[in-house]
Amino acid sequence: MSQPVLSVKDLSVVFHLRRGDFTAVKSISFDIMPGEVLGVVGESGAGKSMTGTAIMGLIDPPGEISSAAITLNGDRIDGLDEESLRKIRGRRIGMVMQDPLTSLNPLFTVGEQLIETIRRHLPLNQDEARDRAIALLADAGIPDPASRIDSYPHQFSGGMRQRVVISLALAAEPELVIADEPTSALDVSVQAQIIKVLKRLCAERGVAVMLITHDMGVIAEAADRMIVMNKGEIVETGSVGDIINRPKMDYTIKLIEAIPSITAQNPRYAAAVAKGHSFASEKTGDPLVVVENLAKQFDLSGSLLARITGRRKIVNAVNDVSFTIQRGQTYGLVGESGSGKSTCARMMVGLLPPSGGTVRLEDTDIWSKGAEKKRRSKIQMIFQDPYASLNPRWRVGEIIAEPMRALGIARKPGEIAERVADLLERVRLDPVSMRKYPHEFSGGQRQRIAIARALSSQPEFIICDEPTSALDVSVQAQVLELMSRLQEEFGLTYLLISHNLAVVRQMADAVGVLHNGNLVESGPVEEIFGAPKADYTRMLLDAVPDISKVA
Repeated sequence: MSQPVLSVKDLSVVFHLRRGDFTAVKSISFDIMPGEVLGVVGESGAGKSMTGTAIMGLIDPPGEISSAAITLNGDRIDGLDEESLRKIRGRRIGMVMQDPLTSLNPLFTVGEQLIETIRRHLPLNQDEARDRAIALLADAGIPDPASRIDSYPHQFSGGMRQRVVISLALAAEPELVIADEPTSALDVSVQAQIIKVLKRLCAERGVAVMLITHDMGVIAEAADRMIVMNKGEIVETGSVGDIINRPKMDYTIKLIEAIPSITAQNPRYAAAVAKGHSFASEKTGDPLVVVENLAKQFDLSGSLLARITGRRKIVNAVNDVSFTIQRGQTYGLVGESGSGKSTCARMMVGLLPPSGGTVRLEDTDIWSKGAEKKRRSKIQMIFQDPYASLNPRWRVGEIIAEPMRALGIARKPGEIAERVADLLERVRLDPVSMRKYPHEFSGGQRQRIAIARALSSQPEFIICDEPTSALDVSVQAQVLELMSRLQEEFGLTYLLISHNLAVVRQMADAVGVLHNGNLVESGPVEEIFGAPKADYTRMLLDAVPDISKVA
């Protein structure tokens, strides 16, 4: 039997803080064999990324590896000096990071970055390195790699950038690739393509892969074995099939139960069916939101000369999109990156003027003269990233109170404080939280604060743009439950934008499918998911990872 590519024995990582020592990783051990994909799953703070960082020798003070025996194909690599570790990184261990945009230098072409990496680690001249770079891009599925090699990162889509990052990780023929959340920010179709690329390259080259993710569906699709981590410890290990179908630990069971299913019905739809009538019959009357012939064009001509001479480059981001949302309903909007989902959202919330068409709220065109105050008070937005959407210099109480002051809902300090405390309680946070800053909260707690801020203006319509994509499955489940409860409590109407189709299936009453700015399909969620008419919709549904299919 061949030896492991990576062997980790009794790895512990300790941070020496003013308040005492904190152990982030607690004496964990595991092996990865040649050609094997080992999935590492757990919630934020479980120690997954810290384990990968420790293997790479990238733990910075006040942290340190307090104990470990880490071997790479039999060679001890723990305890090496920085110069020796630099020779290993990139050459023997490749790294695929979560965000491909921050992993690539925007000032250099992808070819320049690939060639630099290749020549640093392999004895190749410029032409040979360029040929290898083109071959790597081709292997990763980049179309027309001979010409795309001279493109800059911003000229690639998110999925294509991640393929470039995979090419970089494999540039020097490493023995091990550590992939840290490589698909969490990607659409389901692109995610499926990236998983295929990783698995194929792993099988063809015998590369061992450590796949770090909070997405159990990705583990089910890509990994051979998996370990489950919680609070710095390995709580369960085994084959993917054994752990998913026969989990032993309560923590693993909780993670699996928190995963929304692409086949599960919307609970409100199921309840309506149980009463003997369709959900549609419960949502009658005039719709709250009417989107009619909505369009948006962007002029990418660049220079003034190009515009004057008529050589304009116009991109139709949204084309003639129309749909309605009933009061109290959740309308899901799905599609790949670049399909126009967020552009629609920005026009519907009042952040981006449309090139054509109308958005009406209770028969008021939100872009008509004099409609700004109604637009600002009745429509709110919950953004994808709870880290970036809250002002880090303001206390939570100030963040939530700002819409009240701006719209004149409350002016007296006592009344404002009372309303803020009430909103925090409604999103299940302690009212004393109003005195804290955003950095003192977890990601899920920050998203609860963002929801409280959205409720502060007493809106009727809330646009949720990927509100859970940055969250673990267990935290995601909590936020979705909170959103459902608040919808019933306040009679809210939601537009839910998500690339997670299982979340849309669970939350939405109706759904629209966008492709290249066009609405290719729209209707009740059970009809669209149960019997899609458009080929594009079927492709999206087929690409969703399904843990129920794991043997």
